[in-house]
Amino acid sequence: MIETEKFYLFDVGLTNYLSRRKPSMGTPEFGKSFEHFIFMELKAFQAYSNPELEIHYWRTASGYEVDFILDDMNVAIEIKSSSKIHSGHTKGLNALLEEHTVNKAIIVSTVKQAITVSKGIHVLPWQQFLEMLWQG
Repeated sequence: MIETEKFYLFDVGLTNYLSRRKPSMGTPEFGKSFEHFIFMELKAFQAYSNPELEIHYWRTASGYEVDFILDDMNVAIEIKSSSKIHSGHTKGLNALLEEHTVNKAIIVSTVKQAITVSKGIHVLPWQQFLEMLWQG
């Protein structure tokens, strides 16, 4: 396992403005902005509700990754800006679940309703995820 840091500029809009990007749904830029948006919500939750919350990034030597690990493998979160989740979207979480015990494995995406996919991986609409996050 390789644990490396990702860098997030504090403001998605400012990031896009400075880089002259206009992310449209379905583009890699939109995906990066969507992930950044969720990260900022996690940081806000951490600052206002749970200062002890640890937020990490996980990646294997072979390149599988999970966007966010909360606390000590308590919750694993993968961010996908797609409204249709397929098996390729679960590769990082599946790799993590093979190596570690995780209490919750979640894909946050633009789907319309929550579903459960392989190995207990739950796919949540981003709005539902944020509602659950802020409710504790």
